[in-house]
Amino acid sequence: MRKPDAARAFAAAAFMVLASAAMAQAPEAQTPEAQTTPAPRDAPAKRIPVPDDVSPQLQAVIAQPLHSDWNTPPTTAEGWRRLAASQAAAAVAVVEPMAKRLHVKIEQSAIDGVKVYRVTPETIPARNAQRLLIHLHGGCYVLNPGEAALPEAVLMAGFSQTPVISVDYRMPPTAYFPAALDDAMSVYRAALKLAKPQDIGVFGSSAGGALTLEMMLRAKQERLPLPGALAVGTPMADETGHGDSHQTNALVDNVLVSPTGFCDAAARFYANGHDMADPMISPLNGDLHDLSPTILTTGTRDLLLSDTVRTHQKLLQSGVTADLLVFEGMSHAQYTFDDRIPEDRQAFTEISAFLDRHLGR
Repeated sequence: MRKPDAARAFAAAAFMVLASAAMAQAPEAQTPEAQTTPAPRDAPAKRIPVPDDVSPQLQAVIAQPLHSDWNTPPTTAEGWRRLAASQAAAAVAVVEPMAKRLHVKIEQSAIDGVKVYRVTPETIPARNAQRLLIHLHGGCYVLNPGEAALPEAVLMAGFSQTPVISVDYRMPPTAYFPAALDDAMSVYRAALKLAKPQDIGVFGSSAGGALTLEMMLRAKQERLPLPGALAVGTPMADETGHGDSHQTNALVDNVLVSPTGFCDAAARFYANGHDMADPMISPLNGDLHDLSPTILTTGTRDLLLSDTVRTHQKLLQSGVTADLLVFEGMSHAQYTFDDRIPEDRQAFTEISAFLDRHLGR
């Protein structure tokens, strides 16, 4: 009968040894006057293999080299315009084949003067007949104009079998902050006349994820009813440079690559001198109480993994229902690329299920 007591005593002693060792490594200073800036961690150079526990299709994406020109962003308005146009061509090329595979149709339209695309599944179940999803595309606020914005919208429409309105919001160098948010709000106000708020969902990734949160902050300011659910992908939620993964995943994320690279320059170009800490640019700084149930998605190599995790934690601390999806090996927003990648299909299956559980409630 004494053996369990002995085991517990041994475990307690071991714990005390480990705790003492941890305390020995902790900063000695205990008073505010004596505290100093914590020392950074020096990590040795290392090779990071492609994980072998993901699909071969995703392995091919993970193995791709770093995004070209990640550290040489344009320096003129015309340079940004040319870059957006050149990258849009590649994105547009995937839209029509994906729409055919997922059995959705795409129609260009306008709502209250804002350009939009209506992405409609060929088959809409009865439970989704009154539902409407609003999509805000990514691209660091400067990329993916027109049909280049649509891969994520097509994926969502196809997997959720719910009509989607994708907002082709204004971007630099034609329009700067807060033009994108203003356009998104115009579409949302119109949507409230087409569907009950509880039947509306809003979603987007990267800049689109940030805009989704910014829309909710603006809607609260305007005392508009909030939608039934949100799907926020790897949001640019804090443009002030905070976030552990901005450092740990630098030169690992093969999309964004660096916290001081292309996307940072693009966001500042969009802000046009405005305070980057403003919650309408960095929504993590806003009041997230009373937001709609939210699902967030990211990957282990995502430069904005911390933005996503910190947003999830703040939502939970604010009393908001929030789920978090983290995919092995994925860099920034790679779950939005291709319906033929099993992990992308899994992401939109789970996101669609979350929306289905919360819309109409």
